[in-house]
Amino acid sequence: MTNKNNAVIYTGVTNDLKKRVFQHKNKIVKGFTKKYNITKLVYFEIFDNSYNAISREKQIKAGSRKKKIDLVNKINSEWKDLYFSL
Repeated sequence: MTNKNNAVIYTGVTNDLKKRVFQHKNKIVKGFTKKYNITKLVYFEIFDNSYNAISREKQIKAGSRKKKIDLVNKINSEWKDLYFSL
């Protein structure tokens, strides 16, 4: 996820993506996403089990900002909000 200007990138994991993004968009969740106004879903992956999802989250978080930008650009080069297509 990112903010309006794509200046900050947030990576997280959830078992209910639509609900979690809704919470971020509506500032229901205190913390990083609320502080930096992170409301735009620009990339996501779906996994069959939580172990693989958490492993992938850690891998993405460990990467550089450039790697995260490249990841988004591969599937969403315009950085459109994907929430409405869920």
